[in-house]
Amino acid sequence: MGAWQPLPDDLPPEARHFVEQLRLLKDRTGLSLVALGARTAYSKSSWQRYLNATQPPPRQAVMALCRVAGLEAEETERFGVRWELAVRAWPRQPAPAPAPAGGPATASVPGEYEEEPTIPWWDRLEEEPEPRPAGRRLLLAAVLGLLALLVVTVVGAVTFGS
Repeated sequence: MGAWQPLPDDLPPEARHFVEQLRLLKDRTGLSLVALGARTAYSKSSWQRYLNATQPPPRQAVMALCRVAGLEAEETERFGVRWELAVRAWPRQPAPAPAPAGGPATASVPGEYEEEPTIPWWDRLEEEPEPRPAGRRLLLAAVLGLLALLVVTVVGAVTFGS
């Protein structure tokens, strides 16, 4: 595809290798960044940041690219391991702290950034829902049983009372 921007000189080798592999995978898809964004739910500008190493990609974005590229499970797993190594070595950028009331945002502790990005809803479907208390189910079953008994009683009274 097109020529890539040079990667930052201060990028650790693990992160550099990962981004280079990510670029090759993106090129292998034959998709533009706009098309890649449409297929992965990560915007063109997000992919530009990830592929130019200005920001580490979220794991879900990497897995989405692997899915779009049609990688087998074993190769996708290798990308997950490369991602883990790269993120651990990635230079940390200060994250903006919440703005005080009426004031500008300030940098938080140096070397921190938001590690958990927004996850597309279809990736969240794999999470287990919070279990409901058993008491609710029992109460619902009891109420439904009483309603059924009431219906049978009324139908019986109307049928046999005539």
